[in-house]
Amino acid sequence: MSDSLVVEASQLTKTYKQGKLEVQALRGVDLSVAPGEFVVLAGPSGSGKTTLLNLIGALDQPTSGRLVVDGKNLETMNRAELARLRRDRVGFIFQAYNLLPVLTARENTELVLMLRGSSVAERHAKAAQMLSAVGLGTMMDRRPNELSGGQQQRVAVARAIAAAPSLVLADEPTANLDSKTADALLDLMSDLNAKHRITFLFSSHDQRVIARAKRVVYLEDGRIVSDGQEMRRGA
Repeated sequence: MSDSLVVEASQLTKTYKQGKLEVQALRGVDLSVAPGEFVVLAGPSGSGKTTLLNLIGALDQPTSGRLVVDGKNLETMNRAELARLRRDRVGFIFQAYNLLPVLTARENTELVLMLRGSSVAERHAKAAQMLSAVGLGTMMDRRPNELSGGQQQRVAVARAIAAAPSLVLADEPTANLDSKTADALLDLMSDLNAKHRITFLFSSHDQRVIARAKRVVYLEDGRIVSDGQEMRRGA
């Protein structure tokens, strides 16, 4: 395994049991992601892209295979170590935003920093910086129900990058957004990737996301069938 890679997966499989049936969500997946990449996992529903994202984010465990994230072999880590990896090295952007409704935009953005033990002054400063970076500098004290869907997703982006993770995982981040808002969000993430070399790994079947990707990894039936630029038009 290379120390220079953010993600290196080798022969990953994932099998789920549904009653007496076994469903193979992933079938021997190999994937490497280098620092600063902007990668989309594309493919139809049920192709395995969300399952793969969940394994990389240490939200689930593979049935077999080897997975190294930010230089850490996930198989050798206990539950507490995996939790620290998720907290410190991986940022998450979910389709449903996953903001805490009782907290303001600033407080939601500060959450990971608080869990890491950052001081109040440091948390406030970093949250203000991140929310300004995503265009919400004047809305820091609003709660999620006072923000539009696109604004809530921008708070989710600010929260994901506040702790300077090695990798940001985004599961269908544009699914609930109109075209204009989705384009603005993709502009933002592309800019963060270009200026700060933040590594982004998406799962999406949205052609707008696929068109922006620097690399498209296309999955079908739990296998990678194409990995590269050529799938951008045909995915």
